[in-house]
Amino acid sequence: MSKWKDANERTITENRKAWFEYHVLDTVEAGIVLKGTEIKSIRDNKVHLTGSYAKIENGEVWLIGCTIDEYSHGNTQNHEPKRKRKLLLHKREIEKFAEKAEQIGHTLVPLKLYLSKGKAKIELAVCKGKQLHDKRQALKERDAKKEMNDE
Repeated sequence: MSKWKDANERTITENRKAWFEYHVLDTVEAGIVLKGTEIKSIRDNKVHLTGSYAKIENGEVWLIGCTIDEYSHGNTQNHEPKRKRKLLLHKREIEKFAEKAEQIGHTLVPLKLYLSKGKAKIELAVCKGKQLHDKRQALKERDAKKEMNDE
């Protein structure tokens, strides 16, 4: 994904806590298999990525723990908010990420969900958990940056 924001791209939600909890090693863009009312809830910003993760099962990547609230104008065909959702990646990308994610202490974490040309996309990352002293260091750096901006 390029570092320049596309005019057709709109960020829906970000998992800001992931940047505090993990060291991000590598990222990839993936599509999501959705049901009818889920895309409408996503467009209404009714999505929560906190606490979600991805898992590789039988050569497929699944998003687990992501909450997409029920659509307010839905009917009896409304979706289940916390269901498992399949992520769409090329076979080579899955193999590459599976190899990295299998290492001890590594996990697949969604960083952000956005709409690109009307399609829901998710930025998925291979992450390594931070130790307590790393988190404290991040807090110190953030506080120092705030002080420099205030002066």
